Amino acid sequence: MADVSSAGAASALPAGVKGLVWLGLCQGADASFTSTLTSFVGNSKVFGFYLMDEPSPSSCHAANLMAESDWIHANLPGTVTFVVLMNMSATSSPTYQNTYNPANTHIDLYGLDPYPCRTELGNSCAYNWIPLAVSAAESAGVPLADIVPVYQAFGGGNWGDDGGGQYLMPSAAQEIQILQTWGTAVPTAAMDYAYSWGSQNGDTSLSMSPSVELVFAKHNAS
Repeated sequence: MADVSSAGAASALPAGVKGLVWLGLCQGADASFTSTLTSFVGNSKVFGFYLMDEPSPSSCHAANLMAESDWIHANLPGTVTFVVLMNMSATSSPTYQNTYNPANTHIDLYGLDPYPCRTELGNSCAYNWIPLAVSAAESAGVPLADIVPVYQAFGGGNWGDDGGGQYLMPSAAQEIQILQTWGTAVPTAAMDYAYSWGSQNGDTSLSMSPSVELVFAKHNAS
């Protein structure tokens, strides 16, 4: 799977690769939305649509996401809709209550991103935060089969975390443990997702860490 933002980019993907199309709108199935999505109709290289990244219920209404997801399901059958959920509490005590789930959005897949490696943890990782996030999402109405692991593959830079420190770029050994912990918590994920390939905010990212790249290469080939 590859990140894409246009029908042309999706069509240009090599054999065996499909595109996940970033949208980031949350305006419902209005004229702008349908105009944008029409170009993807019938494109066999599209896996699905990334509707929003960590939307807040106060500004992105579930009804708008439902309208977008319903339009995609009706007009691009066989593709999926995807959102990464915002945790409404601390990473150590997560909750997704009163946010989004299949009942109020009709979205297919829900990413969780409890990035566990932090400087305030003595440059270590709280791997137990991963199953905590999964349990919290299930309690909020997201079935286990719909949960997508979002792996931490960045650290440093100008990002601050919710514990008063900074995110820590995992070492190869730490990344292996992240993958194993997610694999136990969500053993049959429909897809998975690493954040991030490129630097977003002065941080160290996956593209800058050959040893962690190798961990993901082995994971993707398994």
